[in-house]
Amino acid sequence: MDANPHANDPRAHINEEPRNDLFDLMNGFFGMFTLMAVIFFGMVIVKFIAG
Repeated sequence: MDANPHANDPRAHINEEPRNDLFDLMNGFFGMFTLMAVIFFGMVIVKFIAG
């Protein structure tokens, strides 16, 4: 009995989506940095208005 000729080769990465990991990492980093900067400067403005 031979091996299964229809077996998928695990090196083929059939289910893997073609993504740019570095771009995703940079996008997430700068997105979070921008969100935190907006919150920070918003809180600074609130602090100067309130007191």
